[in-house]
Amino acid sequence: MKKLLLPLLILTLLLLSACGNNASNSTSNSTAAATTTPAPEASATASADNSSADTITYESETGPIEVPADPQRVVVLAGYAGNLLALDIPLAGVDSYIKANPNFQDQLKDVAEVSEENVESILNLKPDLIIASSDTKNLDKMKQIAPVVTYTYNKVDYLTQILEIGKAVNQEQKAADWIADFKARALAAGEEIKAKIGADSTISVIEGDSKNLYTFGSAWGRGTEIIYQAMGLKMPDKVKEMTAKEGYFNLSLEILPDYMGDYVIYSKDPAGDASFQETSTYKDIPAVKNNHVYEIDATSFYFNDALSLDYQLDFISKSLLGN
Repeated sequence: MKKLLLPLLILTLLLLSACGNNASNSTSNSTAAATTTPAPEASATASADNSSADTITYESETGPIEVPADPQRVVVLAGYAGNLLALDIPLAGVDSYIKANPNFQDQLKDVAEVSEENVESILNLKPDLIIASSDTKNLDKMKQIAPVVTYTYNKVDYLTQILEIGKAVNQEQKAADWIADFKARALAAGEEIKAKIGADSTISVIEGDSKNLYTFGSAWGRGTEIIYQAMGLKMPDKVKEMTAKEGYFNLSLEILPDYMGDYVIYSKDPAGDASFQETSTYKDIPAVKNNHVYEIDATSFYFNDALSLDYQLDFISKSLLGN
């Protein structure tokens, strides 16, 4: 009987040992699987990280806004399109003022024209970012289409504005590099101009026609930022006085001679009535007599974005240096 029990006992021990090994292997395999397979919480975290990488938080003048980290379809409803083009940001739509700018015709030939009045025209473009002025109409409706970044004109200086646009589209360094290069070029041109015409020579910027004529201060587009800020050229005292509050001043033909500097940049609308230029009052102005009035198409001279500044710098330099 004992001889029979001994083999049975040995067999039982072997079976128990095998079961133990299988349990151990199963535990080991489960541990390995837990190590190599992300837990549900880890997967959720990774997904959230990838999602956040698609956007950045831009500190706008109205507060923080989540905007695309790499915008591909931007609609612009203000004079900032040239900044975006200079930063190589793809545009999907622009307003009529931008579309009419002859300097942008090549870059915008395939870009749609939209209007703040027609929100559906913006919706149909499926933009991923909208940039507008703070007084643009229908902003609340546009915010339902895409993130909307707005700017108040002249709230910051023209170069800071370019930098802010760069931040909004995640191209701050590229914008900063452009600004540094522009400042160096404008300063050098300004020094050359002063050496030629004299540091005390005055320069005016006017725009308009026989019905509405204006002169401008140091920060109202039309090349004023370049002439008075970047180049440090001299503004006539009368212009400085009368533009101090609003940034511009409405002129009449009778007082026009008092506001014309030794040199004048005339931002002229080709379709406007410029018959005042045929009057003796105009023709007797020293700058006119000396052929120091330089006319430029107003539609290409309104804005102070990066591309417009490049164009204005070139025109002003060539005009005043006689190149």
